[in-house]
Amino acid sequence: MSDTITFTIDGVEIQGRRGQTILEAADDAGVYIPRLCAFKDLSPYGACRVCTVMANGRPQAACTQPIAEGMVVENDTEQLKKVRRDIVEMLFVEGNHFCMFCEKSGNCELQAMAYRLGIAAPKYPYLNPKREVDASHPDILVDHNRCILCARCVRASKDLDGKNVFQFIGRGPHKKVGVNAEANLSDTNADVTDKALDVCPVGALLRKRVGYAVPVGKRLYDLEPIGSDIEAKRAGQEK
Repeated sequence: MSDTITFTIDGVEIQGRRGQTILEAADDAGVYIPRLCAFKDLSPYGACRVCTVMANGRPQAACTQPIAEGMVVENDTEQLKKVRRDIVEMLFVEGNHFCMFCEKSGNCELQAMAYRLGIAAPKYPYLNPKREVDASHPDILVDHNRCILCARCVRASKDLDGKNVFQFIGRGPHKKVGVNAEANLSDTNADVTDKALDVCPVGALLRKRVGYAVPVGKRLYDLEPIGSDIEAKRAGQEK
């Protein structure tokens, strides 16, 4: 049995490997599917639903749905764009995001996703929740105002760092990232070299004293929209 699976995304024939998810196969083929909770070094989680596609006419999370022979995937439709805009807008209003002075501005995936989807301002009312900042650690801070509950830090701390520093606590609107200590981050074994700090898509987990080291105009998404690195693969394949 061949390990190669052929399917289509928006009418374009894609070849992937058996066991790959739609997102993985699309990335290899240079087709960008928006995402926020997915990260290449972490197991699929399916939390944010920004990567929702239509697979054989049914909505599926591209980061968890395996590919199948002959599958028909829709990714770039007005309906899906609206769903993604609604999700991203809700993430903005459910937290306290002030991009103009956030250290992650220009490197923030949430901000970059909003730009890519054409969001100038959310249409939903801001909830303005009261959330704390834990700056007790000498080298790291946790700003819960910016957290989007993507679970990247939770998964990276466990799977990449082998520490389990972060876990979700609470439910519903009270859900947040907690730490494996009775009080503060400073009471944990979190370290400035931990991979968990590298995977945060927003400014919720930050190393201290390096926030503005890269000037405006030279940050990750200042010149190219998010996903451009993936789409460049497709352009190279078509030459």
